[in-house]
Amino acid sequence: MLKKKGWLTSMSLVLAASVVLAGCGGNNNASSNDTAATNAGNTTKKEASSDSKETKNLTFMFRGGTDEQKAYEGVVKQFEADHPNVKVKIIVTAADQYATKLKASITGNSVPDVFYFESGDLKAYVNSGVLLDLTSYIEGNSNINLDNIWKYGVDLYRYDGNMAGQGNIYGMPKDVGPFALGYNKTMFEAAGIPLPDKDKPYTWDEFIKVAKQLTIDKDGDGKLDQFGAGFNVNWALQAFVWSNGADWIDSTKTKVTIDDPKFAEALQFFADMQNKYGITPSTEQAQTLDTYQRWMKGEMAFFPVGPWDMSTYEKLPFDYDLIPYPAGSTGKSATWTGSLGIGASAKTKNPEEAVELINYLTASKEGMDALVKAKVQIPNLVDMATEWAADTTTKPANKEEFLQIVEDYGRVLPGHYTYNAEWYNLFFTDIQPVIDGKVTAAEYVKSEQPKMQKLLDKAIEQEAKSKK
Repeated sequence: MLKKKGWLTSMSLVLAASVVLAGCGGNNNASSNDTAATNAGNTTKKEASSDSKETKNLTFMFRGGTDEQKAYEGVVKQFEADHPNVKVKIIVTAADQYATKLKASITGNSVPDVFYFESGDLKAYVNSGVLLDLTSYIEGNSNINLDNIWKYGVDLYRYDGNMAGQGNIYGMPKDVGPFALGYNKTMFEAAGIPLPDKDKPYTWDEFIKVAKQLTIDKDGDGKLDQFGAGFNVNWALQAFVWSNGADWIDSTKTKVTIDDPKFAEALQFFADMQNKYGITPSTEQAQTLDTYQRWMKGEMAFFPVGPWDMSTYEKLPFDYDLIPYPAGSTGKSATWTGSLGIGASAKTKNPEEAVELINYLTASKEGMDALVKAKVQIPNLVDMATEWAADTTTKPANKEEFLQIVEDYGRVLPGHYTYNAEWYNLFFTDIQPVIDGKVTAAEYVKSEQPKMQKLLDKAIEQEAKSKK
């Protein structure tokens, strides 16, 4: 029998740690949820709401850019039309305020019926009784084919009380977000440089050579007008570290491994792109015009692209496409795949309708059609994604790269594996001197590893205590 931790006690731990804290165990709501789920399991999407004339009210809290907000609001309207007895109140907030607002609603005992949540918060939210167990609602639903939804995405929201990634389902993937590398195709053609091979990543040396060719003072005023690349260390360093055979944590998830020489080599290469090779804007140059703005203006050759960017990038004044990130010593490209989950409150008064909305947003053909046409994500449905990627007439032409990342070589970010991500976040807190060339990568990893290990040990200890 799963044990539910005290709501406020567990959530105070969550707020203190900012990412994931709480005990393991389970949820006393399991029995009642199972009963409700059994009743709901084989209903169709309309039956759940049309069997009763009573209007059921739901709240749905989410975040996203302008295009994404518009797309999701449209799907919710479509859901209401298909479920005339259900009304959905939308609560939308800015991305940087979302986590704070959600956690405030949890501590205030006013959790939305349906809401986005980070996969790293799964353990805490389950153990503190925040999330409804969706398992029997989904596995018993004849309208949902889990085999046709990205396994990577579904597994992110499974938890058996000990390990994330297995066990019951507490959320469905809003999407999977493969973080690909984009390039300015028009810039390559104007410079007479052969286009990158979409199936064979550059080596690091090849990447630097091409990027140098595309780093140009176009008007001869002594200032660079065009750069080879511009990477945010928080979101792009993973590609270089992993492709060089290193990682932040070992396979047991108990030891911080940034002191591996291959890790330091990758970090130094990353910093050298600015300080040695001069292919990325310096910190000072980025303050004048950041790398995103330079990419949007067509002044940057390589820049990361996520599926959520596609609607915005439709308006770019140049053609772009996707390729694998340059490969380090392993010879293989690497990058990460993100995700957000959509879950339901364990205290919702309308669990059947809440799960219906989740399923409509994540697993229905109707919902996926609308969201994919809005160009804010790749399809969750594998067969739809395959057909979508095969259409090379829409940008980016090599959408297949997104699918390869999800299916073959994308990874979850390291903080996902552990009880909280404080140890991982610390790595980026003090890294700027390395990026600016004031501290070597070797010096940094040597000094930072003990600090990170201390935080990881603390997280492991907290998890162990929570199981007692």
